[in-house]
Amino acid sequence: MYVEYLIAVNIFAFLAYGIDKWKAKHGSWRISEATLLILVLIGGSLGAWIGMKIWHHKTMHKKFKYGIPLILIAQAALMIFK
Repeated sequence: MYVEYLIAVNIFAFLAYGIDKWKAKHGSWRISEATLLILVLIGGSLGAWIGMKIWHHKTMHKKFKYGIPLILIAQAALMIFK
């Protein structure tokens, strides 16, 4: 069940970053940065990081550029050493 959760939250985070990029380009209502970061914190760090790279989204914001990789490393370490 834990693996399924991680897969789902990472897919959701990946899609959220893509949707937010699309909305940014089209001047539409945006997904808040807080929501994007919450998706990272609840386990979607890999999906968010891949989404950032693929859609070139939030790559200049320091809290995303450096924060997401650090959270990803921390979450991976927790999984390995739990």
